[in-house]
Amino acid sequence: MGSTAGFRRVLLKVSGEGLMGQGEYGLDPATVQRIAGEVKSVHDLGVQVCCVVGGGNIFRGVSGAASGMERAAADHMGMLATVINALALQNAIEQQGVPCRVQSAISMPTVCETYIRRRAIRHLEKGRVVIFAAGTGNPFFTTDTAAALRAVEMGCDALLKATQVDGVYTADPKTSPDAERYERLTFHEVLSRDLKVMDAAAIALCRENRVPILVFDLHQDRAVADVVCGQGRFTIIAEGE
Repeated sequence: MGSTAGFRRVLLKVSGEGLMGQGEYGLDPATVQRIAGEVKSVHDLGVQVCCVVGGGNIFRGVSGAASGMERAAADHMGMLATVINALALQNAIEQQGVPCRVQSAISMPTVCETYIRRRAIRHLEKGRVVIFAAGTGNPFFTTDTAAALRAVEMGCDALLKATQVDGVYTADPKTSPDAERYERLTFHEVLSRDLKVMDAAAIALCRENRVPILVFDLHQDRAVADVVCGQGRFTIIAEGE
């Protein structure tokens, strides 16, 4: 099966919550394996894949700061949580028979590679999946911003934003049945309408570097491969024509 999407290289952003399954926190092994299978299905199309994972299933810096912890310290704890998730996803992807590397923005050489842009690109060119951990390595930046930054640095054709619903809506469709779904949006529309897709820094990075964002439901089978092939249900955010 060949790729029909025209994407040579993509970045997949998965939230920490996306790894929980039906649990309230932590990692669900079956869910991690299923996501690894999604990554493999895209890799099998001949598309180069890199990933950014969140850490909210283990620790969220914002909530830690809200409880009285210093924000910078809380964010660093959240970054370490993303490393745990990245290692779990790496293990699952390699069990699928796909070579995978983890690169962390916080140096921890006994655990994984330190992020080096040229080395990451070389891994992708050799057909390895690369998972970027520890966000940007700086507090006050979300993993969404890290995903946008890495997508730009890697020269990705698109940023695939995995969510709990099949696109961008005017409101949360789970709590607002009348919410309307968008098929296509511009970056300006996302910012001006204050749509909660990704934070403003991430949207601005993608806008300035013309990296389209495709928002889709991670819970559908072969969701990632369908999006890469231009099939299935998703909302595309890109520059206006």
